[in-house]
This record gives sequence, structure tokens and C-alpha cells, in this order.
Amino acid sequence: MTPNNGEHKFTNRLIHEKSPYLLQHAHNPVDWFPWCPEAFQKAARESKPVFLSIGYS
Repeated sequence: MTPNNGEHKFTNRLIHEKSPYLLQHAHNPVDWFPWCPEAFQKAARESKPVFLSIGYS
């Protein structure tokens, strides 16, 4: 998570997604991943479970 131009305190990797649902979470202070191999590789490397959100509004 990196600070951007001052508009938001946090920006995570969801900022690069096209989905309006994912984009609305792009400034959450959470290290969110979209559904991708990298997310599962990181979970396996760190022996951590995957928290999967199917979306809600």
C-alpha cells in the first residue's frame, strides 16, 4: 500500500482493476488481491489462508 498524491491515504493493487466493485475498495488500508495466481502463491508461501469475498454492495 502506497500513499498517492494526497487524495487518499492508501492505495492498493485493486487500483489497476476494471471492475467498479474492485475499484471501490482500491483505497482500503488492506492488501487486497484480485483473483489471480499471485494471491494464491503468496498465501502458499506464507502458509496463510485465502479470505475470499464474493462481493456485496
